[in-house]
Amino acid sequence: MIKMTELTKKFAGRDFLTLQDFTPDDLGLFIAAARELKARQKAGTPHPLLAGKTLAMIFTKSSTRTRVAFEVGIHQLGGAGLFLSERDIQLGRGESIADTARVLSRMTDGVMIRTFSHAEVEELARYATVPVINGLTDYLHPTQALADLMTIEEHKGRLAGLKLAYIGDGNNVAHSWLIGCSKMGLDISLACPAAYEPAAEILQAARANAAASGGRVSVGREPLEAARDADVLYTDVWAGMGQEEETSKRQAAFKGFCLDAAALAAAQPDAIVLHCLPAHKGEEITAEVFEGPQSVVFDEAENRLHAHKAIMALLMG
Repeated sequence: MIKMTELTKKFAGRDFLTLQDFTPDDLGLFIAAARELKARQKAGTPHPLLAGKTLAMIFTKSSTRTRVAFEVGIHQLGGAGLFLSERDIQLGRGESIADTARVLSRMTDGVMIRTFSHAEVEELARYATVPVINGLTDYLHPTQALADLMTIEEHKGRLAGLKLAYIGDGNNVAHSWLIGCSKMGLDISLACPAAYEPAAEILQAARANAAASGGRVSVGREPLEAARDADVLYTDVWAGMGQEEETSKRQAAFKGFCLDAAALAAAQPDAIVLHCLPAHKGEEITAEVFEGPQSVVFDEAENRLHAHKAIMALLMG
């Protein structure tokens, strides 16, 4: 059993904006804390580590898993979550991010934000005096990646030395996967259509991480080549929130980039399948694979709760 109080001393007051800000050992401690909190919750053992504390939750993008994980999570930790949409706060009517950050810092113990612009999250963190958690931007999705790493470790017993294949858009999830895999010593192979590759600076950072961790990073155009001998197969929707007007264009560009039976056959026989959800079955993943015995998608979804609780407990404790 890990000592949560010791971890809280190590991480208290820090922001969680990108996995790049943490060492591999740090990320391993977050995962260990998440697994500990999951075990306590499953055993029915109360763990009010944030009793009396409040998390402000800013949402300018709609959400299912992120909102439920943080709101239920802070409740299970003994605190309270305050949902704030653009319609609920003055941020949506012209109040500056800096002023919002300073006001919320006087009244709450932490801020989670799910929005479009990563620069807004960075500005919020710059002015806030309480921990800021990046619940998703168009650039990164670090809380998702942490839960995914936890899920892989649960099912495979380790992280370093495994291969993850990512098929689809080089988007915010792909960016956080590049950072997460390269930090933790996994090989990551992406198959993306032309013009939909990850950002160059993310690839540069991932390759530098991999050089230190022993992992490998590759990006190509062939889904089956990416999937070859993979231990983990991953995909995401072709058109995310805010990209709805690009749906037809993206459907044409991503034709053939589907996580299907052929991709599964190219992977290791015991490969697991992940998807951050929501899923468009028949587009980026077939229903057969999504609902198949190698899919751990709903274990992954549940682990959002436990991973997010670990982030809150360690930063806000």
